[in-house]
Amino acid sequence: MDNSDIHILAAGTALPGPPVDNATLAARFSLGSAWEQWVDFFIGTHTRHFAFDLNTGQRVSTLTDLAAQAGADALDKAAVTAADVDLVVLGTASPDFLIPATVNMVADRLGIDGVPAYQLQSGCSGAVQALDVAHQMLLTGRHSTALVIGADSCAKHFNARAEPRRTAPAVMVNGALFGDGAGAAVLRRGPVPGKAIVRRVIVKLAGLGRPPGQIVEWFGAGERHSDRAAFSEDYQAIEEAVPTMAAQTLRDLLADLEWEADEIDYLLPPQLSGRMTARITEAMDAPMAHVVSVVADIGNTGNALPFFQLQQLLPRMISGDRAVAVAIESSKWIKSGFALEKL
Repeated sequence: MDNSDIHILAAGTALPGPPVDNATLAARFSLGSAWEQWVDFFIGTHTRHFAFDLNTGQRVSTLTDLAAQAGADALDKAAVTAADVDLVVLGTASPDFLIPATVNMVADRLGIDGVPAYQLQSGCSGAVQALDVAHQMLLTGRHSTALVIGADSCAKHFNARAEPRRTAPAVMVNGALFGDGAGAAVLRRGPVPGKAIVRRVIVKLAGLGRPPGQIVEWFGAGERHSDRAAFSEDYQAIEEAVPTMAAQTLRDLLADLEWEADEIDYLLPPQLSGRMTARITEAMDAPMAHVVSVVADIGNTGNALPFFQLQQLLPRMISGDRAVAVAIESSKWIKSGFALEKL
């Protein structure tokens, strides 16, 4: 351990409202028990949390609310005050506004001021991108303590008046796949006995010549009546590509670190859905690793997910443990991941 090591002190999370199970979703949209059973078996996600009232569509939590709650939770667990933080980075695909940046609203809510604050707009790799930016900036020695946040919400895309018979099946599946939430971690440079060290963070574009697997539109005043779909996704491309890309990312991390697959104690795989995560984990082939997965219980919360995994992981790690996390973004195909070690 030396003065240039970057440690994760703690992780915190936030979920809005009570868990919504598949039976509740099926009843709300009159989809029947067959749909509920199909989701249980083929998607494998059992509950999720929404930042809106399922019956009225009324927003009950903003992304700023959730991110601030997660940030405060992480700071409290790390025994760090707002005055100690000299860098804030947020990764999200669903900011409250285009401007002001949600990260600035969160910093204000937490009482953080006079420090650099960055917002990265990205899909499921955004959390790792935020971690990478913070990690690189801490390594320069100009900063000592960073608050890194990942958060997403599908509230803007929920239509409480949708009629199932007139709604595309993919849209109804998204209601079962996705949930809302936020996560955060506190990173610190220098010797911190008993805390996991960030050994490597990688982010690599992998979409050259490949069509996007996911598109989220945004509409200004001149296009508010556009007939373009606000959200589209190529599920087949995602199912085919993500397991392979996750396995490649794991190999890249291991090669960089000169670690062997059977030396990994914990694996944090991409969190698409309960069923898909199981397939991805099998493809990654880390036979000795304990798998840390949360998506079946909270849904796909996008950039919040790695922090929910970290929240479970960090208390489990003992001296000598190694952990690897991978996140794959399908919007324009990004491979990302990070590795931790506890001395």
